[in-house]
Amino acid sequence: MSAQFTDMIGRQVVLEKAPERIISLVPSQTELLYALGVGDKVVGQTVFCIHPEEGFKTTTKVGGTKKVKYDVIAELKPDLIICNKEENTKEIVETLAKSYPVWVSDIYNLKDNSEMILKIGNLVDQFPKALEIVKEIEKNFSYLMFEQKKQCLYLIWKDPYIAVASNTFIHEMLGYAGFENCLSHKKRYPEIDIETMKGLDPEVVLLSSEPYPFAEKHMAELQLVFPKAKIKLVDGEMFSWYGSRIAHAPEYFASINS
Repeated sequence: MSAQFTDMIGRQVVLEKAPERIISLVPSQTELLYALGVGDKVVGQTVFCIHPEEGFKTTTKVGGTKKVKYDVIAELKPDLIICNKEENTKEIVETLAKSYPVWVSDIYNLKDNSEMILKIGNLVDQFPKALEIVKEIEKNFSYLMFEQKKQCLYLIWKDPYIAVASNTFIHEMLGYAGFENCLSHKKRYPEIDIETMKGLDPEVVLLSSEPYPFAEKHMAELQLVFPKAKIKLVDGEMFSWYGSRIAHAPEYFASINS
């Protein structure tokens, strides 16, 4: 008996039965599927879906998040493909939707994250487990309390430098982590030059571990630009991997904001 679901961008997705052959094109949502207990039904994932390790080692890779191998996907015969509006391109979603049920998430904040977990839990017939994960996340985030937030700049790329602005999930997480994002911009991830960064005068500059692999040498370079600021390397997954992983973020946020 078929069932109809609405994804997070308002599309209608029809499933003939509970999915048995799932492809995920979103690393954090791949990890969520395993957390929901349906990892054995994941037949395909991207090369960036590195968690959990057993899935990364054994599951067929269907390309990246921006460029997929349509022939490999066809061979896997999926009965559900999970995408994200930001991670995957509109072309990928529209092309795959001609042949398969494609469900798309769209996440900007913690509320969206909880909605996504519950909706995917419902999709894969694991709603009770999804609710359990959401409750754990909400409980862990309720413990976070910072009397004063530090002005910060969060960088995700170098040559050119690219920073995180408002209207992003990372921006939301910065607030929970005790930071005030000092960059307001019409673009969500704008390129930013040294002079503009200096003008923001951040108290803290956070260098993400992904997508650019910032290292200690980059800290030294930026310390010369910001002699008064604290420069920190941070785990980008804790700020950007929505889904089940975010349950561990509050403990991490408390550890870095000292």
